[in-house]
Amino acid sequence: MSILVYLGSLLKYNRRRFLIYATLGSVYSLLARAIFRQEPVYSQPLTQAEKLRLNADEEPLLRFVAVADTGTGDRHQYAVAEAMERYYEENPFSLVILAGDNIYSDGDIDRVEEVFERPYAPLLQKDVKFHACLGNHDIRTDNGTPQVAYPGFHMQGRTYTIRYDPVQFFALDTTRNADWESQLAWLERELSQSDAPWKIVFGHHPIYSSGMYGTNIQRVSLLKPLFKKYGVQLYMNGHEHNYERTLPIDGTTYLICGAGAKSRPVGRSQWTVAATSRLSFAACEVYPDYMTIRGIDTENRVFDRGAIPLSPHA
Repeated sequence: MSILVYLGSLLKYNRRRFLIYATLGSVYSLLARAIFRQEPVYSQPLTQAEKLRLNADEEPLLRFVAVADTGTGDRHQYAVAEAMERYYEENPFSLVILAGDNIYSDGDIDRVEEVFERPYAPLLQKDVKFHACLGNHDIRTDNGTPQVAYPGFHMQGRTYTIRYDPVQFFALDTTRNADWESQLAWLERELSQSDAPWKIVFGHHPIYSSGMYGTNIQRVSLLKPLFKKYGVQLYMNGHEHNYERTLPIDGTTYLICGAGAKSRPVGRSQWTVAATSRLSFAACEVYPDYMTIRGIDTENRVFDRGAIPLSPHA
């Protein structure tokens, strides 16, 4: 056999071996992602203005945390709760938005000590206020009425509004038993009367989502026009057991923070800025003309950061 023929056969063999190994490597990678649920984090580079703002020493007017789908009482909930406590030690915050599925799996208020009071005891002892809304699991017991009445959730009804200057929060009932006709009339009235520069709406179910349930066209048609008309800068929710932050859509950023005790794979849409299935919570800081959002995991790693400018409506 000539040296050229030999080299040619050797190259073909190595090429075949490379292709086999490459294929096996791809299969292994897919299997690993399927087994360990480690979806990548997608994010876009910050603008120079956002970097300057995030690195500024200016104290925020308000700092708060958002988390959802928490009420398991298991080690995953405790891991996120402990990360929230560690974050508080360096960045004290006034309130937590608890965006539904507060008590798994049937909303039984008898479990509130196990799934709320004990996991968050260090924060509750520091007088951090939790403001909740109802999730689909919460209404399985007496349509969620015991949770609405529970003092620790600071709910003033199935829908309510609270003011922490300079932010006004609006809590929605997005469950299957919601009275949407009355609720939409209430929301428009409250938004139209609000003089708060920052308006944040929260509910349990997603509007825009790249997760298992996807974008809800009905909620888009019901809520997006109101958000645009009255300059709502942020909508927060759970239900999807992941973290996802969108680009502003007609002026509103949509933030899913449903990995407070459970995780589930999440994809990516054209409007997605960041998405991950890792256990996490969202930390927000409000300044006079912008708001920052950070995604923080159970190791207290900041895996997402962004800024929302104050809308021209305000």
